[in-house]
Amino acid sequence: FVGAGLITFPQAMGIIFGANVGTTVTGWMVVLLGFKLDLARLALPLLFAAGLLSVLGRRGWGRVGSLLAGFCLIFLGLDMMQTGAEGFHDLMLSFAPTADTLWGRFRLLLLGVVVTVVIQSSSAGVAATLVLLGSGAIGLPQAAAMVIGMDIGTTFKSVLATLGGSRDMRRTAMAHVAYNVVTGLAAFAVVTAAVPALSRALGGDGPAALVAFHTLFNLLGVV
Repeated sequence: FVGAGLITFPQAMGIIFGANVGTTVTGWMVVLLGFKLDLARLALPLLFAAGLLSVLGRRGWGRVGSLLAGFCLIFLGLDMMQTGAEGFHDLMLSFAPTADTLWGRFRLLLLGVVVTVVIQSSSAGVAATLVLLGSGAIGLPQAAAMVIGMDIGTTFKSVLATLGGSRDMRRTAMAHVAYNVVTGLAAFAVVTAAVPALSRALGGDGPAALVAFHTLFNLLGVV
């Protein structure tokens, strides 16, 4: 939109701020639906019904079927990730030996950046981190460090999109990178105090505390 002249650079920053907060909604969906409710048992029969609706339904009903099929695949994938993540405990501990080591957390932050650059989706990365946290492969501070890295890594897409673009496109991408890096480093600095406090406030619910931390540091970053 900036490159086409439809919006200005300051307007684009408003959209980017909103997108950074909006992408945290995926984590809440995973926590509230994927973990709190055992939807994996219903996913297969629902997927069958959704497939029929998508193929046989007309117009709006076909779109509803596609939407429902997508949600079913998400919950099936979460269930498979939860089962598969049990074998990652030793691997994650070898990468970051203790949850209270600053260097270990920083390495996980870098891992979060790399994972997001490779899969090009911070939402999918956050979902995978929630699964690792829920399986006990990593601790809450370690998971928070990974999520911060994923927030930083997602800006790589913006940089790629501006190759050969206009000056305002490049300015928008650089502002996106700067915002996420500054916000991420500020969040990393308060992980030790903020994450345990959120966990206590939420009754020891680690996944919910992680998603709340993700949303909170993005909201504070926008402010």
